[in-house]
Amino acid sequence: MFRGQVKTIASRSLMFLLFLSLCCLMGCSPEEKSQVSTEEGARAASAGEETTEPAGEEVEETETTEVPSAAGTTPVALNNLQAQSKNPFTRRLDVPDFPKGMSWINSRPLSKRDLKGKFVILDFWTYCCINCIHILPELKKLEKAYPNELVVIGVHSAKFETEKDSKNIEEAVLRYEIEHPVVNDARHQIWNTYGVRSWPSVLMIDPEGKAIWGTSGEITFDQVNEQLKRGIPYYRKQKLLDETPIRFELAAYRQKDSELKFPGKVLADEKNDRLFISDSNHNRIVITDLAGKLRDVIGSGVIGRADGSFEKASFDHPQGMALVGETLYVADTENHMLRKVDLKQRRVTRIAGTGVQRRGPWPGGATGPNRWQSKPSTTALNSPWALHVHKDHLYIAMAGPHQIWRMGLDEKRVGLYAGNGREDIMDGLLLPRTPYDTGTPGNSVSSFAQPSGLTSDGKWLFVADSEGSSIRAVPFDQKEKVWTVVGSADEPQGRLFDFGDVDGPKAQAKLQHALGVVYHDNKIYTTDTYNNKIKVVDVKTGATRTVAGEKEPGFDDKRGLFDEPSGITIAGGTLYVADTNNHAIRMVDISTGKVKTLKLTGVKSPAKATDKGPQFAKAKKVAVAPLSLKPVDGKIQLKVQLKLPAGWKINELAPMRYYTAATPKTGAVKRDSLGRQTVAKPSAEFDVVLPVSGEGRDTVTVSMNYYYCQADGNGLCKMGSVVFTVPLDVNSKQGQAVGQLQYQVAP
Repeated sequence: MFRGQVKTIASRSLMFLLFLSLCCLMGCSPEEKSQVSTEEGARAASAGEETTEPAGEEVEETETTEVPSAAGTTPVALNNLQAQSKNPFTRRLDVPDFPKGMSWINSRPLSKRDLKGKFVILDFWTYCCINCIHILPELKKLEKAYPNELVVIGVHSAKFETEKDSKNIEEAVLRYEIEHPVVNDARHQIWNTYGVRSWPSVLMIDPEGKAIWGTSGEITFDQVNEQLKRGIPYYRKQKLLDETPIRFELAAYRQKDSELKFPGKVLADEKNDRLFISDSNHNRIVITDLAGKLRDVIGSGVIGRADGSFEKASFDHPQGMALVGETLYVADTENHMLRKVDLKQRRVTRIAGTGVQRRGPWPGGATGPNRWQSKPSTTALNSPWALHVHKDHLYIAMAGPHQIWRMGLDEKRVGLYAGNGREDIMDGLLLPRTPYDTGTPGNSVSSFAQPSGLTSDGKWLFVADSEGSSIRAVPFDQKEKVWTVVGSADEPQGRLFDFGDVDGPKAQAKLQHALGVVYHDNKIYTTDTYNNKIKVVDVKTGATRTVAGEKEPGFDDKRGLFDEPSGITIAGGTLYVADTNNHAIRMVDISTGKVKTLKLTGVKSPAKATDKGPQFAKAKKVAVAPLSLKPVDGKIQLKVQLKLPAGWKINELAPMRYYTAATPKTGAVKRDSLGRQTVAKPSAEFDVVLPVSGEGRDTVTVSMNYYYCQADGNGLCKMGSVVFTVPLDVNSKQGQAVGQLQYQVAP
């Protein structure tokens, strides 16, 4: 968790004492105290300042508090708050409305009024932050557990300049498959108002618009669930809880299908003419030749952790890969596992990780030859992001705890290799004597900041240390020390906030959240991800220059534009780049810098799981009077009419589907025509056409969810469900042309 010291503006701040009281808890940076202003964002930091608790997954977040805050301009102390005995939350304070004019993703702009009657979680995050990524599955669990009672709102308060752009945030929302509203707090207005100090931080607001609970650091489902279980019975009894289902205008509704979906990493095997692609958001590995022709696909495309054949195995957003002969190692990142792929036998097996994110102590013991090592199959991992094989070891960029790990290829031991667990850019010894130890003056211990890419020249393991916008060098000779090829290690402070887009000698060069590296001919080629460029760094001097790309994101071969490229590999003088936000693999000629897109042949989006349809258990049931319908061209027609309350309209952005069924198993309506149908243009009125095989009586049901919003563009969108049961008499002599199915939606 990045930690920052807020530049408090008393006339605008609530002095959100919650976060001030929690300023020493775990998170993205244990010692970073940045000065964050609405004008400059999170730029300055004072690295090296000690706090009472180190950061990282080893420190379990336990301290929380009910929220002290203050409306207006004057801070309010806890002992001045009047307890409300009937409410389970004894201290509740008003929160301000969202500022006007901000950009929203997955929703129209919201206000406190729109959220009345709902529990609300504000999630302060930034899309580069691994700790922020870690809590997204926990938030998703909460949204599924409380779909009608809870609204999560992401408050995206950027660290990097690139992260301030709403388009880039929308890409991150799609990449992380976020299904709740996100507001772009680019100038840290909301952040400063609440006095937030670190990413991630969460705040819970009750159905009356008052802050009741919050914490900083990585949260779990159970933490928040405990608060909701306390509160829901009271607010429900007091008729303060609005349990009307809601629906958001997700950016995903506009997303087109593609061959690849946010590919994260690539690995070239020049000898065997193979290219391995982590098709991350399709949850699979695609194998092509170097010309892009499909050879094989590893994984079903379904999120999961199943071992087995290529067709049955499943992954969860895989990233880095390493190849030894016909064995491919895969960092199964969001499963927190390492997988081994036998390319000849076409089988996938788990070799490390338990499938659960590591949150506890460091593995193994602190002494002996196997210090901080343990059995791979029983050792929990934390976001393995990149892999590299050197001799008989697999090296792992473990992004979650900000460390380099390694595992023997004999799969007997896995554990720490470098990094004290503090998120920083510090050179020095590989490992500390005790967890989080920084060493002594002149003999410091190395620190990393979300390592995300690995490559090597055979003597050194080079690391894309993304949150520090640096390229690091880790020795294979354990007597040597970690050093920085280019980056911020020599800065006396603010090392995690020293980024930019500058070519030149080492002392001047700057990167911005570089995610990928590949070594070639005494040079390191890197995806300078947030600068949308490919750069090359001289290993000896640190001199850096741009090979391809411009600051502007795009998808243009002639200009060589990229959009947050991540993975990079090389074969035959050509760089292959995972151009993540463009859902493509790009090729860069290292001698000329010319860019072209790899044309994939035979690669298709994975088949989607069969849609069995919702159960509609809580839907409104409408028994339609018997209808006599006359078939035309072998079909009968029904017209659905949803009569919405005044001032409301159907949400045209949300997909509109209905499901038809019939009883008994045979009848006038053709059974093979029944099932899910999609309304081409969502509307309150649409036709249902049913093919018939003859005449006679039958009974069909038309079931659907519908989504409707206020016509003036304000407020949340709501969701309703209805099931029409329609007795039919298909009669060519006496039937009417169209049968009406009408439903009055309650205000």
